[in-house]
Amino acid sequence: MGFIFSKSMNENLKSQQEFMLMNSRLQLERQLLMQSQMRERQMAMQIAWTREFLKYFGVFFGLTAVGLTAGAIKNKKPGLFLPMVPLSFVLAYQYDMGYGTLLQRMKGEAENILDTENTLLEMPKGALTFESLEKARRAQSKFFIEK
Repeated sequence: MGFIFSKSMNENLKSQQEFMLMNSRLQLERQLLMQSQMRERQMAMQIAWTREFLKYFGVFFGLTAVGLTAGAIKNKKPGLFLPMVPLSFVLAYQYDMGYGTLLQRMKGEAENILDTENTLLEMPKGALTFESLEKARRAQSKFFIEK
């Protein structure tokens, strides 16, 4: 009698463990999917912000170019064109970010770093451990009483 009851309990325990494992896996998959979608939305907002900024900066660049050109011709001072050099770099960067291939190049470089230079990504003094956190917490705690 006890053996049958024990066998039934073991089967119930095993089915509960399987259910918990499936539930944990489903929860992890949902969390990963949510994080991925949040990252995609943040990237989309960043690209949209860059494109909007480019519109305003493009107008500023155009007006500045016209004004500096008119001033350089009127005053016969070609040095007035100098501010156009850094402004053109900013405009080119923003255009590349919003409409060009900058993001693909950055992604490729990030993948290269992950594949070949992963030692650059290591934390100083290694990964955090429970023991190191507990030691720091005890050092800072005013209420901790050592046993």
